[in-house]
Amino acid sequence: MRVASLALLTLALMGCPKQMDTRVAGSDDDQLTTYEARLEELRARGAAEELSCSDQCTLSSQTCDVAEALCGVVDRNPDRTDLPQRCARARESCAEKTDGCTRCRTR
Repeated sequence: MRVASLALLTLALMGCPKQMDTRVAGSDDDQLTTYEARLEELRARGAAEELSCSDQCTLSSQTCDVAEALCGVVDRNPDRTDLPQRCARARESCAEKTDGCTRCRTR
C-alpha cells in the first residue's frame, strides 16, 4: 500500500509535461528599452553640447549602431505590430545624425 501511495504521489507531483513558451518574456522588451534609452542619451548629448565635426560624426556612428541593433530586435519579432514604428524612429535618429555629420564635413 505504501509503495502504491508513493507511486501515485510521485505521478501527481510530476504531472504531465506542459508545452512551454521558450521565449524569455521580457528580454526583447528589455533590450528595446535599453537601446531607446541609449538613443535618447545620444540625442541629448548632441543637443546639449557644441560638438566638433569629429564628435558629430562619432555621435552619428554610435546612433546608427544602436538604431540597427534596435531594428534587429524588431526584426526578430515580426508578429508584434507595435515595434516597426520604434525601428522607424531609431532610423530617423540615425538619418538626422548622419545629415549633421555630412553638413559638418561639407563646410
